[in-house]
Amino acid sequence: MQTASTNIGERMGRSQELSDSKRGPVIGGHLGNKSIRDISWLLNIPRSTVSGIITKWKPLGTTATQPPSGRPRHMTGRGQRMLKRTVRRSRQLSAESIAKDLQTWCGLQMSPTTVRRELHGMGFHVRAAASKPSITKCNAKRRMSWRKACCHWTLERYLPDCIVPSVTF
Repeated sequence: MQTASTNIGERMGRSQELSDSKRGPVIGGHLGNKSIRDISWLLNIPRSTVSGIITKWKPLGTTATQPPSGRPRHMTGRGQRMLKRTVRRSRQLSAESIAKDLQTWCGLQMSPTTVRRELHGMGFHVRAAASKPSITKCNAKRRMSWRKACCHWTLERYLPDCIVPSVTF
């Protein structure tokens, strides 16, 4: 006598796909007006599997495994590892130069857009550096005079505990 826990343990969890030789009897049982429960019990297959086989068979007329939808990945696991290694070695490289490097090392023909997409998927987020104006001596004088005039700014006010160097402009 089997206990309920043993029976559940045998049938639960994901397993491999059913072969065509096991799908055929499911369709045969369905055409013979057997219920899903009866087919499941007779073949020792979960009811959800039996139901899935029947619902896929009705519109297609076949029980063969269909090809997956979508376009196959362009980059292999080896290419992704090379890309990650390249980026970690030098974070300053552009997507164009990375694409050229991958073409010379791996023979992968990739656009910079694909490189950016792959990097984003790996957790590398590309951001452009903020543009900062170059501060010339003339600019520094102008900024200091504006600050002193508008905000009553002095070095002593902001650095009271430090030795304040004499700044002459």
